[in-house]
This record gives sequence, C-alpha cells and structure tokens, in this order.
Amino acid sequence: MKKIFLILTVLFLSVPMSAQKKKKNAKATFKVDGVCMMCKKRIEKVALSTKGVKYAVWNVKSHDLSLIFDERKVDLKAIKQRVAKVGHDTKEIKATTEDYDNLHPCCKYREEEVREDHKK
Repeated sequence: MKKIFLILTVLFLSVPMSAQKKKKNAKATFKVDGVCMMCKKRIEKVALSTKGVKYAVWNVKSHDLSLIFDERKVDLKAIKQRVAKVGHDTKEIKATTEDYDNLHPCCKYREEEVREDHKK
C-alpha cells in the first residue's frame, strides 16, 4: 500500500513540472506600434537579432508581430524591451521619449498627421 501511495505521489508531482517545461519552438503574437515598411524592417531586424528568436514577421496593417522563439534562451518580455529600445511601443512596454525621437520622421506613429498620411 505504501508503494502505491509513493508511486501516485511521484506521478502527481511530475505532471506539473512537465507542464512548465520551456518550449524550443514557442509561438507568440503581440501588437507593436508602427506605420510603414521602414518600421517593419526595423522591428523584424531587432526581433531576429535577439538570441533565441528564429522567426519574426510584423504586419503593417494589423501591427501584429508574430514570433517563433526558444523559451530556454529568451522570454517575451526581453523581446518587447528590445523592440521598445528601437522606438516602438508594445502594450506592456513603451519606448522612451529618447528612443522614439530617434525614429525617422516618417515613422513617428504617435503623431496623428503621420498615421493619417500612411493610410493613403
């Protein structure tokens, strides 16, 4: 009886540990502010240059950044911080004023006039 109890205990403890295992090819999508193809190039470049990121595509219309990355090497917060460092806001992490000001005038997505100009 003790052996059965011990086996069941080990089984129940091992299930939560395996559920927390970090994935080699994790997928994620999140919003990144931007307005043009220059933004696309910059966002994708910084994401792909992040250790552990294998795939990064930013959609200009939906503002979705789709990723495949190795959770054992990088987490989403670190990727979002790097994106913000090149001047692009995410929902959780905003670019500093200094980083945003370094963007090309065409890429100033916080300005209504620029956003309207890119809708044309």
